[in-house]
Amino acid sequence: MGKDTIANTITSIRNADMNGKGMVRIPSTRITENIVKILLREGFIENVRKHRESNKDFLVLTLRHRRNRKGPYKTLLNLKRVSRPGLRIYSNYQRIPRILGGIGIVIFSTSRGIMTDREARLKGIGGEIFCYIW
Repeated sequence: MGKDTIANTITSIRNADMNGKGMVRIPSTRITENIVKILLREGFIENVRKHRESNKDFLVLTLRHRRNRKGPYKTLLNLKRVSRPGLRIYSNYQRIPRILGGIGIVIFSTSRGIMTDREARLKGIGGEIFCYIW
């Protein structure tokens, strides 16, 4: 049985966000680096840095939180894994779902790399839906 690095990454980020942690450390692979670049570019996380420890690379993410005056932290990220190793979900560019009317994003794996739903619609290509983020 193989490991699902995308689900592990999404779960680590979601758990850190729900617990009010400011930073999370995830293993670095090409797929996770591309997903984190998209999250950084779209403004869901504040900062990313690469860390090397005992011949293994890690990405250290600084999460973005909203402070509430009455309570400690309010979660900002909602992540949902769509396609998984047991059931792959594909979509062409005409049927790409819109998350909250375009507020959220869909992360795609296409023949031209990992990109958001907006980029895939502009380029007119579809692919495998990795996750929804809103």
